[in-house]
Amino acid sequence: MAKRWGLLKVVFWGALISLLGTLPLGTLNVAAMQVSISEGWLQGIYFSLGVALVEILYVRLSITAVNWIMKNSRLLRYMEWAGVFIVCLLAFASFYAAFHPTPQKSFVLQSQLPNFFLGISLSAINPLQIPFWFGWTTVLFTKKILRHQPMYYNMYIIGIGIGTLSGLGIFVAGGHYLVNNLSASQFWLNFVIGAVFAITAVILVVKIYIAKPLAQRVEQAGIQLENAESGDR
Repeated sequence: MAKRWGLLKVVFWGALISLLGTLPLGTLNVAAMQVSISEGWLQGIYFSLGVALVEILYVRLSITAVNWIMKNSRLLRYMEWAGVFIVCLLAFASFYAAFHPTPQKSFVLQSQLPNFFLGISLSAINPLQIPFWFGWTTVLFTKKILRHQPMYYNMYIIGIGIGTLSGLGIFVAGGHYLVNNLSASQFWLNFVIGAVFAITAVILVVKIYIAKPLAQRVEQAGIQLENAESGDR
């Protein structure tokens, strides 16, 4: 009974952390809303499933391959800039769609990739989630909520998947609601989405130049995670 309760706690905390981390405006949740607006809620769900899949894979790696990630943390610098480029492209596409309305998909969403794989692609180039999950996983190890056992790891990533899908689902439903119930202007919808992407790009660039380098943050968080994980063994 105690172990079952412990596993439920892991699911709960994984879902809660992931949900709260998904709610602030960012590239992935706004993209999920844009897919929902332009192609319907079902395609928004497919996109969200791709995002969630990559996130749980990143978390699994953060637990089982800490050393490998730390050794290759310099590669994350290139992923940061790739993320900035994609966000700028999404901003441009949204502004273009606002001023050049068309029934077809926007410049970026015209990709031949199905939305599931589009979600995978955009999520994969978002390395900021690595130190985020390093940090929270360390906290859960320290609080003895997460244990160094495969079953705990599996339940943890199940909770994370639930939380991510729930958070993105709010944006997918929001986009669907805007289109169907508020008679929202496509111009303003695309313009506001473009503005969010543009602001996000500026914030990412500022973080790259002002904040502690991502590689250094990953290395420090990885060391803390290794220590917390070792203390649980």
